[in-house]
Amino acid sequence: MSERYSRQTLFKPIGLQGQAGIHESAITIIGCGALGSAIAETMTRAGVGEIHLVDRDYVEFSNLQRQQLFTEEDAEKMLPKVVAAEKRLMAIRKDLRLHGYLENLSASLMEMLIQKSTLVFDATDNFETRLLINDASVKYGKPWIYGACVGSSGVVFPFVPDGNSCFRCLIPVLPAVNDTCDTVGIISPAVQMTAALQCTEALKWLSGNHGAMRKKVHHFNLWDNTQFDIGIARIKNKACETCGENPVFPSLQQTSDSLYAVLCGREAVQILPDSKRTITLDDAENAGRQVGAEVKRTPYFVQLHALGHRMVFFGDGRMIIHGIRNITEGRRLYHQIFG
Repeated sequence: MSERYSRQTLFKPIGLQGQAGIHESAITIIGCGALGSAIAETMTRAGVGEIHLVDRDYVEFSNLQRQQLFTEEDAEKMLPKVVAAEKRLMAIRKDLRLHGYLENLSASLMEMLIQKSTLVFDATDNFETRLLINDASVKYGKPWIYGACVGSSGVVFPFVPDGNSCFRCLIPVLPAVNDTCDTVGIISPAVQMTAALQCTEALKWLSGNHGAMRKKVHHFNLWDNTQFDIGIARIKNKACETCGENPVFPSLQQTSDSLYAVLCGREAVQILPDSKRTITLDDAENAGRQVGAEVKRTPYFVQLHALGHRMVFFGDGRMIIHGIRNITEGRRLYHQIFG
């Protein structure tokens, strides 16, 4: 297997010692969409020892333009992204230790994963999840690599818990509402560039080249041929609830509000199960038939066409209701199905 990574070890900043560090590392990738699938393949090929891959969704045809791990067959079968990714990644490298999590990223799952990881990749699409990653990162002293892209542009920055500004410190200067792939579109090269920059920062850390890490937030626009870097050291907030003088890590404190969420950039609402209530795939199938729904069942979910909406109920108790963006309406439809 030494021949496999020969071109990477010839790169002097990595070498044999750096490659050993990469191989001994464990990473977590939050999200297996455009960024997540590109990151997962790159880091698999780079020789990272262990990957934890978290995603709550399934493959759709609109994903295929930019999400490189997936095929038309995956979309036709509506395979969960973590399942489809596992098939592809294990075909690339059989000695990879790969763990897939078909579920929503909860605070408890995030804390469990970060304790097992050398670093965490952000491949998600919303502030709330990034704040959760950020809280866990600072609490456990593990770095995470921020990445976001839309249209023809992207932003990358490695957050290293070293006393400098954290992601929560930046919230006052970040836009309250972002463009999304569903509102302004995206070109695949913007995804590949963002993922490549994220993976480069990760390789620096895993190979021991910590001093080479970016110190400024990097922004690029491939269509306009522009790029610039933004220093954030002065944005450090001493009263920050995550990295300030009295941290409380608010995103790690779960509340009932997190049971309902509008999915970023999509006409869909996700509903999480109450911890005191267990609903199985059998329950979902039976409930769907009782309301006259068109029912499709797979090993991973039950899809219902009911009450004028497409609803997908997963084995972990989550439900995604398509065609709405109102949490109150989502709650009403959920209780109309399950009582």
